[in-house]
Amino acid sequence: MTFLLNIDVPDVGTATTFYTEAFGLTVGRRFGADFVELNGWPAPVYLLTKQAGTIGAGGDRRRYQRHWTPVHIDVVVDDVEAAVARALSAGAILEAPARDAPYGRIAMLADPFGHGFCLLAFSEKGYDALLGSS
Repeated sequence: MTFLLNIDVPDVGTATTFYTEAFGLTVGRRFGADFVELNGWPAPVYLLTKQAGTIGAGGDRRRYQRHWTPVHIDVVVDDVEAAVARALSAGAILEAPARDAPYGRIAMLADPFGHGFCLLAFSEKGYDALLGSS
């Protein structure tokens, strides 16, 4: 199986600039003016122009102010502070500054289109630190 990440945005050009500057992704293929492939993560990212107010899944209307979703991206990085600075300079919004957690260091942000994401640097044990001793 293959994993693909599709992100609805109101403007593919603006989104392409954000995701390439914030995460160092590169443009792969362009499928017309409203559909762009980005490479550089383990799974390709597809930015799709979908205007605010159009019907999305389950009959819900798309909106691009900050919204909650049960699915979000965790971007694993070596240095959370450097990654936060890069994302902020590209237009991200900081929602929770970097903090230590048992599994590493994490910061919570949103892209300019309201989609939340976390920047995460794992400790040596990573999520295994949450398992406790048996």
